[in-house]
Amino acid sequence: MERSVPIVKELVFLGGGHTHALVLRKWGMRPVPGVRVTLVNPGATAPYSGMLPGHIAGHYERSALDIDLVRLARFAGARLIVDRAVALDPAVKCVTLGSGRVLPYDLLSLDIGITSEMPLLSGFAEHGIAAKPLGRFADLWAETCKGTGPIRIAVLGGGVAGCEVAMAAVHRMQSLGRDASACVIDRGEVLSNVVPAARRKLISALADHGVELIEHATPVAVEADAVALEGGRRVPSDLTIGTAGATPQPWVAETGLPCRDGYLEVDEYLRSTADKTVFAAGDCAHIAHDPRPKAGVYAVRAAPVLAHNLRADLVGLQRKAFRPQKDFLKLISLGDRVAVAEKAGLALSGPRLWRLKDRIDQNFMDQFRTLPAMPVPAVPAGAAKGLAAEMAGPAPCGGCGAKLSSGALGGVIATSPGATRKDVEAVPGDDAAVLKMGKTRQVISTDHLRGFALDPALVARVAAVHALGDIWAMGAEPQAALAQVILPHAAARLQRAQLDEVMEAAGEVFAAEGVAVVGGHSTAGAELTIGFTVTGLLARAPITLAGANAGDAIILTKPIGTGVILAAEMQALADGEDVLACWTSMTTPSSKAARALAPLAHAMTDLTGFGLAGHLGNICSASGVGAEVTLEAVPVLRGADDLAAAGIKSSLWAQNRAAQAVDVPGIPRGDLMFDPQTAGGLLATVPQSRLQEALTDCPGAVLIGQITKQKGVVFR
Repeated sequence: MERSVPIVKELVFLGGGHTHALVLRKWGMRPVPGVRVTLVNPGATAPYSGMLPGHIAGHYERSALDIDLVRLARFAGARLIVDRAVALDPAVKCVTLGSGRVLPYDLLSLDIGITSEMPLLSGFAEHGIAAKPLGRFADLWAETCKGTGPIRIAVLGGGVAGCEVAMAAVHRMQSLGRDASACVIDRGEVLSNVVPAARRKLISALADHGVELIEHATPVAVEADAVALEGGRRVPSDLTIGTAGATPQPWVAETGLPCRDGYLEVDEYLRSTADKTVFAAGDCAHIAHDPRPKAGVYAVRAAPVLAHNLRADLVGLQRKAFRPQKDFLKLISLGDRVAVAEKAGLALSGPRLWRLKDRIDQNFMDQFRTLPAMPVPAVPAGAAKGLAAEMAGPAPCGGCGAKLSSGALGGVIATSPGATRKDVEAVPGDDAAVLKMGKTRQVISTDHLRGFALDPALVARVAAVHALGDIWAMGAEPQAALAQVILPHAAARLQRAQLDEVMEAAGEVFAAEGVAVVGGHSTAGAELTIGFTVTGLLARAPITLAGANAGDAIILTKPIGTGVILAAEMQALADGEDVLACWTSMTTPSSKAARALAPLAHAMTDLTGFGLAGHLGNICSASGVGAEVTLEAVPVLRGADDLAAAGIKSSLWAQNRAAQAVDVPGIPRGDLMFDPQTAGGLLATVPQSRLQEALTDCPGAVLIGQITKQKGVVFR
């Protein structure tokens, strides 16, 4: 029997900056067996700051700046945790995240960037906006660009970044037909660190854009419509942008590791000067032996050295020293598609240099827009006929996309052996069994999920919500849970840590729903699988599939599309933001919706592996009715329509389609009706007289169709 490679080391990357993005790309092409890689980042994307002035000026869409970390993590075989680090304890080798989650590590690397926030400047948090980090600024800038009328812009910080931002902002406003004025405010002299030849060209360009330079001026407060300066002067401003200086994240200095002005000190191998298991690169690092200014070029040049040294420490090779160059070509945007180039004290400007900058920037981003195709696993020698064709397709889906079809499952349930008991109410195909104990009714169900993501905690949360769906669908109150966990082979200490992650994450879901976790079983296996047996208590007759009446309204409480999004994510084809929205939907419990619908619903089920068409078909079959559904009324997760149009399908889709005798248009939106759902919403039928009540009281509820007397399910 072929044995899976056990995990023996934990490598954690904090931050998705330029260096880490390049390292992860290299890792994906040549991983180290036996290492679990974790990437922690606050969002699904990491912006490339070199294109920020072009974005402000309107030359690039927001998406052009973003490195999709969800896609990159999948390519690299890394789990992505959407969170931020808030503390590091080198003594016990663990990182604490903002959510409270604690991650152990064997090797740790920091590339968490800097911020231009100004926490000590009065009013800045309320009335100003930092250019870094980019996300919040980009959102506000997009809103600003939608406005009308004149606008006054103040930029705090007279370095290269501040001047680029000011010229880009003026250019953008003028291109939108708005009267714009801008000023750059600096405590000293504007562009004081720029060589004279380049400074002269930049000062001239600022004047051409009408940017006022306010030098030797200290801001003391940011107000809603002005910047107050020391001495009493008030500079009118409708939008105040902070670019002054680089501020490190404060928790780095609290680690106890040597820092310089809050930046982690690293040696020639990019390791902490005091802890050889902690690495750092990019703007958050201070190269102790050869200090350099904060510039993206050093982050990019450090990537191959960091990638090599991490591998060297993991497998026992010789490290390489990082030797940053003394000088490099600096390309500075001048608002329009014009740039200044400076190196060795010489400076030139013009459109050709902007095109050079654009080409360099686009080449960098192209490394992440089109990742190398992953090789299909080799077919073993002497394999049986048909194995090559089976292995040639996409990897089997996780979540409900890995389940058996309704046709196969229905036949097995209908013929399953077992005793008949008067205290057990079991309806084949329904959500849960009902156990009668005197006057008490208890429902019981079980479900499990093949890992759809590399983060066990995320899978555990979804599996808990998914298992509870059966209890909610029958109108019961969840009571207790037993866990069944299969963890990939790993060193004993790492398996214990993974099991802790699983049970802590699931426990949070269950605790919020008043569910007692009463035990369970765990084992090691080839891949992650998490399931729960759950019970609930019924204070009323159970809601089953068999109660729908002609004329009932059909309600759905969550958008569909998890199957196609998870399938695309596994192939590194899904948009990262769409994947995060999908994860959020799957981890959102249906408890509030269930409590609102239970007094109203004639029939109800949770939407899972059979897809909307399959589960609605089950209700109609059990109730002896039909249904008409309006395709455009069915809520769909962001990105699912586009993926369906691209022909991407879950591995269970074909079986779902073949098993359902329903009338569905052969269009991408129609394909989504057979998309298997993981931790999907509730599908309920309610009388028309209670429809408005249901839509008002049930979170996210949408009317999608109506139950009919004529049998058959039709999507129009």
